[in-house]
Amino acid sequence: MRKNHGIALALLLALWACAPQPYKTTNKVYRKQAKELTAGLNGKPAGIAVDSVDQTYWWAGTVNFNLRKPNFVIIHHTAQNSCDQTLKTFTMTRTQVSAHYVICRDGVIHHMLNDYLRAWHGGAAKWGSVTDINSASIGIELDNNGTEPFAPMQVRSLLVLLDTLKHRYNIPQANFIGHGDIAPRRKVDPSAYFPWQQLAEKGFGLWYDTSSINLPANFEPLQALRIVGYNVKDSVGAVEAFRRKFMPADSAKGATLDDPSRKVLYSIMKQSE
Repeated sequence: MRKNHGIALALLLALWACAPQPYKTTNKVYRKQAKELTAGLNGKPAGIAVDSVDQTYWWAGTVNFNLRKPNFVIIHHTAQNSCDQTLKTFTMTRTQVSAHYVICRDGVIHHMLNDYLRAWHGGAAKWGSVTDINSASIGIELDNNGTEPFAPMQVRSLLVLLDTLKHRYNIPQANFIGHGDIAPRRKVDPSAYFPWQQLAEKGFGLWYDTSSINLPANFEPLQALRIVGYNVKDSVGAVEAFRRKFMPADSAKGATLDDPSRKVLYSIMKQSE
């Protein structure tokens, strides 16, 4: 019996080895670039020459260090029509876009880039005082064209992945945000169909409770949006992004913030302080 199992395993491995590898070429490029980065990390830091200052001939390398770790997770929808299309887009040099993870509609997770490396997913963006989002975040793309609900198996896989990342890197609950949050008006993903409340209930992102809120007389919505993290330089875009995320059914109201909307904003602000 063991012999039969061994033969079956050998056959499976042989079939796997012979199976088409659609990203064999780009995987080779990945390994080459990762090797080059590794060589750079292994190199001795270069000295900085300063006029009239003596230079030591020896190097003092500290023993207290580790890799930088991500502190944000940015969620996107692909705005494309299939997972294969997105994988192809992210493996073409000319597109200049990438993400750490792509999650297909059927729940399959493609880990495309080591978490410690910098993916090109955020673009020109800002959240709070962070202006280089790509250097501080993990980018997750969900296979969705932006005009449809997100598949249940896809959301389930996302929750498992988020739980892994949160515990691995100690990412704060408030730091699970969307592309539309960090780039108002320029980006709208993930769309109004995205289940932010479901994520927040699991500890990924914030949600509101307005049941006991009385707005203070001096409440200033733009200041509140700034405290939450939004870039209010484009105030209309910031309000639209906030409404699309927390009040998707009313997102058509655009930049209007009525009293119920202000209570939602106040609730989120108090959690962000």
